[in-house]
Amino acid sequence: MITIKSKREIELMKEAGRVVALCHKYIAENIKPGISTFEIDKKVEEIIIENNCTPVFKGYGGFPAATCCSPNEQVVHGFPSKKPLKEGDIVSIDIGTVYKGYVGDSAWTYRVGEVSAEKEFLLTETEQSLWEGLSKVKEGVHLSDVSHAIEKYANSKKLGIVREFAGHGVGSQLHEQPEILNYGAPGKGPILKEGMTLAIEPMLNLGKDGVKIHSDGWTTSTKDKKPSAHFEHTIVVTKDGYEILTKL
Repeated sequence: MITIKSKREIELMKEAGRVVALCHKYIAENIKPGISTFEIDKKVEEIIIENNCTPVFKGYGGFPAATCCSPNEQVVHGFPSKKPLKEGDIVSIDIGTVYKGYVGDSAWTYRVGEVSAEKEFLLTETEQSLWEGLSKVKEGVHLSDVSHAIEKYANSKKLGIVREFAGHGVGSQLHEQPEILNYGAPGKGPILKEGMTLAIEPMLNLGKDGVKIHSDGWTTSTKDKKPSAHFEHTIVVTKDGYEILTKL
């Protein structure tokens, strides 16, 4: 069942989302060659706790950290590492918080110094695919219209689409109904209603679609070892569109 959130619930999710956005602001201002994702993870956890939230990922299904940090060919669910990031790397950092029982969830892929033209293309177009999907969101549209818009844009840029993972409903739980694929035919699935809260998150690859999960059971990389990018916001559906909840 897809839940409709009350005004009170949405306000709590806005605060959770604000703290996620604070963490992303810190990363954007401090990521550079030589810093490690372990250092980033520790600082993010500090920011979350200082703002009266808890990190939703830490301990979730046994995940060991506050953030998922996935560099270069890693797609999602990477463990923070003490290995320093290098000039030209990209790294996807996924952050989730809980405030008074409600969740905010957002991922962004960051450039470490100057990156190659190929990686720049991947990041620019994957972020744009998020906005293409969001542009379809409003009360009365089919959920798959969002999925189709992401797929259509990714195909137009000849980027691989990760099919094993998807966006999701979010609220008092990190993962709620519905599942939100990044591909599919339009005009299918649930009808969006005002007050639904969704995490939209395209994951696109510079190469082919295929991914593999590592022996740790979490870290996921592209099969062809080409770079991958991931952009995600938590939003609430409104009558005429949407409002981003994971923002300052």
